[in-house]
Parts: sequence; structure tokens; C-alpha cells
Amino acid sequence: MPSTETRPAQDVLDRLGELGAATVYEANGQRGALDAGIKPLDPATTAVGRAVTVDLAPADNWYIHVALLEAGPGDVLVVDAKGYLEAGPWGDVLTCAAQERGLAGLVIDGAVRDSRDIIAAGFPVFARGLSIKGTTKAVEGRVNVPVRVGGTIIEPGDIILGDADGLVRVTADEVPDALAAAEARAAKEARFREHIRTGASTLDLLGLPNPR
Repeated sequence: MPSTETRPAQDVLDRLGELGAATVYEANGQRGALDAGIKPLDPATTAVGRAVTVDLAPADNWYIHVALLEAGPGDVLVVDAKGYLEAGPWGDVLTCAAQERGLAGLVIDGAVRDSRDIIAAGFPVFARGLSIKGTTKAVEGRVNVPVRVGGTIIEPGDIILGDADGLVRVTADEVPDALAAAEARAAKEARFREHIRTGASTLDLLGLPNPR
């Protein structure tokens, strides 16, 4: 498991979650976005926490079970299942196990099953698809290694933020600057909304010409 010394304070993570994935991504140099094909099962959920990574063989989930023992409260399990959609290596039993360990969510570049039960449990899951097909438990994987998920390299200990808009990765050392920049962007957008309500146009606010 990544060292607890690298874990940002919970209030920092909570605030990143409040600011939202889109704001954090834009404010942090438009870096670290996972591709739009990985979506939340329930758009009302938000996942934010430190990444515990899993390099998984397609259609096998042995090392997800292993990784759960490496993950702890507030962590997000980030699984490279190679985009494979014809098996669901995660379901309701693993969701129960993850919640018992206090995990903050799952991101999987692959499929899951038991989606209604997962949504009812309130556990944030971001997946590329759904599949009722089962998996083997025979092929070794790797835990806490760099993985490519949604086209983005995720390192163990990176901060993962996901909500209805999408997913973004922030490296652990970028978190203070990313938070400050996201706060500034949120404040700027709040001012924009105030000006719009008093008659300003978005062209005016962005300093763009009107070609008409």
C-alpha cells in the first residue's frame, strides 16, 4: 500500500470532490483526464481518494481480491482490465468487501456486474461497461504498479477524482497547487455568473469578438 505519509488530508480531498472533476481538470493545466468511455454507474456519486492500482488479466479477477487487502479507508481501487467488456470482474460481493474496508470507490477499465445492487449500496463505481459473464481466478496480476486506465497513466498514490462529468488524476505532489487553482477557477466562474445575471454576455466576459 502507498505510504500514509503521501495521503492528503481528508478535508483537502473532500474539497476537491466539492469543486468537481471538470473544475479540477481545467484548473490543473487540463492534465490527467481519463477518457469519457469510463462512466459512473450512478451519476449522483463522487469518488475521491488515493489510488491503489491493479494490473489485471482480462476475464480474471483473482488480483482484485488480493488488492483489496492492500487498500484501506479512503482509497480508490484503480483497475486496468484492458478495456475487456465480455466479463464482469467486479460485483456485489466485492462491493460489500470494499465498503467493509472503507474504500472510497472503484475505477475499472473494463466491465462490472450486479449494477443495481452496487448503486443501492451507494458505492461509487466508474466502469467502461456492464457484463453478466463471470471470470476465472487463476491468472496472476500486479498490485500497486503504474497502470494505464482510460488512456492515462495512474501511479500508486495518485489522487483520483470522479463524478458525473468524468474522472481526473492528480499526482500527490500536485494536490496543493491543484486545489488552489481549482478554488480560484471556481471563484472566477462565480463572478461570471453574477455578471451574466446583471446583463453581461459571455463574449464580453471572455474577451471574445462578436463576428455578427
